[in-house]
Amino acid sequence: MTRTRFAPDSGLTGRMVITLFLLGLLYVAFVALLIYLGVQAIAVLVLAGAMLLIQYFMSDKIALFAMGGRVVSPQEAPELHGVVDRLCALADLPKPKVAIADSDVPNAFATGHSQKKSVVCVTTGLLRRLDRLELEGVLAHEMSHVAHRDVAVMTMASFLGIVAGLMTRVALYSGLGRSRGNRNGPPVGLIILVVSALVYVVSFLLTRALSRYRELAADRGAALLTQRPSALASALTKISGDMARIPTRDLREAEPFNAFFFVPALSGGASLASLLSTHPPLERRLEQLAAISAQLGRGV
Repeated sequence: MTRTRFAPDSGLTGRMVITLFLLGLLYVAFVALLIYLGVQAIAVLVLAGAMLLIQYFMSDKIALFAMGGRVVSPQEAPELHGVVDRLCALADLPKPKVAIADSDVPNAFATGHSQKKSVVCVTTGLLRRLDRLELEGVLAHEMSHVAHRDVAVMTMASFLGIVAGLMTRVALYSGLGRSRGNRNGPPVGLIILVVSALVYVVSFLLTRALSRYRELAADRGAALLTQRPSALASALTKISGDMARIPTRDLREAEPFNAFFFVPALSGGASLASLLSTHPPLERRLEQLAAISAQLGRGV
């Protein structure tokens, strides 16, 4: 793994290892149960594996296409490239591709399976609303994701959910695993449906918990790299406030990409919504930045 000057985060590393271990354990138990029940799940596993590989190696192209983003040259966006160049020099990180998406929803995302195969994209709405220091804070956050290979880890973590989701659908629509010639036998299809749904829920909650922590870790990495937690806090506050003035229709169109975004397009304040969210609450993020600011001897 290429070393960068982003502050190491033992908490993030530990959570990644624990989450992937638990998901792997759950995966082994799930597959063992399918084999015990006599289910021919090879086709499902192959399909899930193919989907994982496509997502892993083409996440940058898929995300840019879905968001309508395009890679821009230094001549087209000199200020944006200037900020990225400065951050790459500070972090000792290979320069990612730089893209802009024509959307009034103020946001940014980074994707790509490695530090050398990554892209950072900002929306036109973000560029219109933030000053240079705030933009630098947001881009440092996104490049922290790149430095810690968050996209690759989250892609791998999603594999079990893909398998369980496919198994649930197959069990629902094809009566998977019914015992041949044994009408009095256990309802194997129902067992698979229930277990698959349970596995999907558990894997979903684990990956969402990891996603929330990686956002906090990216905030921390950006604040320490730039030494300006107040600029990142200002960007968070400004973007979150402006989200309320964006038409709901536009926010719902962007909502499927919340896991990639700097700030979720739509979020709920209820405890259940927080449990299912890809991002921690705004208050939690600002509290962390205030604590970092105090450590650095600066005021937010």
